[in-house]
Amino acid sequence: MGTLLNFKNVYLEAFDDCKPAYLVVLLKLYSVFCALMIFMALYAFLYRAFTGFEF
Repeated sequence: MGTLLNFKNVYLEAFDDCKPAYLVVLLKLYSVFCALMIFMALYAFLYRAFTGFEF
């Protein structure tokens, strides 16, 4: 759990004192989008691996 809190702190500190504000919002949305894409790719890989899909 401490590792997740450390990642959260690093993520939040990365956007401290950044200007302009709309760019910060855009970067935060992009980082969430990238995380979703990574999780979707991992899910697809694990689904195919465990359901017997031949690679």
